[in-house]
This record gives sequence, C-alpha cells and structure tokens, in this order.
Amino acid sequence: MTTVQETIPEALQPQVDAAVAWFNEREPEGFSVTGILDPEASLAAASPRPLRLVLCGGDRCEQRSFLVRERPDGYEVSLVEVDAASAPAAGAPPAELDPPPGALRGWLERVRPHHRFVVLLFYRGYW
Repeated sequence: MTTVQETIPEALQPQVDAAVAWFNEREPEGFSVTGILDPEASLAAASPRPLRLVLCGGDRCEQRSFLVRERPDGYEVSLVEVDAASAPAAGAPPAELDPPPGALRGWLERVRPHHRFVVLLFYRGYW
C-alpha cells in the first residue's frame, strides 16, 4: 500500500529541492512539494535515488516521479515517465493524493473577492 507523507525526511530534502527546482525550470507555474510517496523506499535506494513527489502549483496538483543522481557539482535530475501499463488499473491516483494536505491553502481567500459566491464540490475525496 502506498504511504503518503506530508513532511519530507531531512535526509531527502536536498534531493527533493533539486527535483522541484528542475521541474519548475520546465513549467510556467511555480510548483511546491506538498508530499512524498513511500519515503522509506527513497531513503533505502542507492544513486540514482527515486523520488515520488506530490507537486502543487496554481490550481492543480500532480504526482511526479524523479530520478536524482548526486554529482560533484550538485544533482542530476530526470523525470520518470509512467506508461499506462504500469499505472493503477483504474487509472486514478490513490485517494490520499487528491487533495493532498494543504495543497490549495489560501485558494478560497484568493477567489472569493472575484465572485459573488463560490461552490465547492467534494466527491469521494476528490475536489
């Protein structure tokens, strides 16, 4: 079973920071990490270290997998593409990932001044 942890282990923080910085260089929205999947597996792995992160930016959150290799001058980061054959049968992420804890913190306060009312719809853990 996949475990989702909101707090990044201290030993993984430099690699997580490198992965997020690398990802943000390629995306127009600034993403921040709101969780990590199976951190014990990442801690036990050798270089290149796999990281499965929950990244949120703007109005969307995504789970992305990275390989991070330590180099003398920093880190080399690459994105791991997941093919449909290795994805879960239903094609949906585990329910714990949507919404991740605190992912859209502050969203309602930013939206309310621009509208007369806001409708929030919750359906089986998704929003």
